[in-house]
Amino acid sequence: MTTTESGAPPASGGTGPADLQERFEATIARDQRVEPRDWMPDGYRRTLIRQIAQHAHSEIIGMQPEAAWITRAPSLRRKAILLAKVQDEAGHGLYLYSAAETLGVDRAELNDRLLEGRQKYSSIFNYPTLTFADVGVIGWFVDGAAICNQVPLCRSSYGPYARAMVRVCKEESFHQRQGYELLRTMTRGTKAQREMVQDAVNRWWWPSLMMFGPPDENSPNSAQSMAWKIKRHSNDELRQRFVDMTVPQAEALGVTLPDPELRWNEERGRYDFGTPDFDELVRVIKGEGPCNAERMERRRTAHEEGAWVREAAAAHAAKQASRSKRGMAA
Repeated sequence: MTTTESGAPPASGGTGPADLQERFEATIARDQRVEPRDWMPDGYRRTLIRQIAQHAHSEIIGMQPEAAWITRAPSLRRKAILLAKVQDEAGHGLYLYSAAETLGVDRAELNDRLLEGRQKYSSIFNYPTLTFADVGVIGWFVDGAAICNQVPLCRSSYGPYARAMVRVCKEESFHQRQGYELLRTMTRGTKAQREMVQDAVNRWWWPSLMMFGPPDENSPNSAQSMAWKIKRHSNDELRQRFVDMTVPQAEALGVTLPDPELRWNEERGRYDFGTPDFDELVRVIKGEGPCNAERMERRRTAHEEGAWVREAAAAHAAKQASRSKRGMAA
């Protein structure tokens, strides 16, 4: 019996467009994985490229806010922790660019799209890290929100993306614990340290809620992505999960989340909370956030300054290929 690339029997014996579409839909319906050599609709491929590229760009740009504190961290231990975390984020970007390349797009092209403003990255990285407490709050809020977003992606319908997310999520969980541990230490410290933590919480809470994207009724891509099982939950559902997870942690830290509408709803068994400023989200996505220009300028500079490394790597690869070819000929 013949099988598809995902291991499932074909829905029919034909290979025409209708048969291929039927086979694809059957794979999704059975909750099986679509693999790179499987036929897939153009819309499915474009959606994956957009989502995975944005995710990869976010990991790389996301190195900037915390990297600025590596040299200013208060101890060698904190420097080592922060350095390891930033290094992890670089690795996440590489995993994700590799996953995107299985869809037939080159990472150099994706990078060009980012630098030319044709692709985006997560809005959260356009906010400044003003104090060292921000490093802890990023770990707690931003990586916590990332975990809510990304753990379901381990079951994404596209195989390479789902497999890449397994390791990414394990490391993000470690980052979230690192951030929370830093904040526990600071909240047990001096009055100035506790005030620093509360100030960081006040500034990062609402941008973190915006990380999940616009409300469901204004999200143009969510419904189709969920139908294709690229993502498994809606923006609003993930936002709710994050709030429910975070409120008890805030209580344990002794900090106040800056939302006067935040309260437990006995009937729903979940927390009610206020509405983020989604107009601000739109402005930041359009490039009008506090650090958009700074983040992109640094990314362009790094890309330009790294040109010689890329050229040297390409020359080395060509040299090795030539040697291998001569050896086979001999």
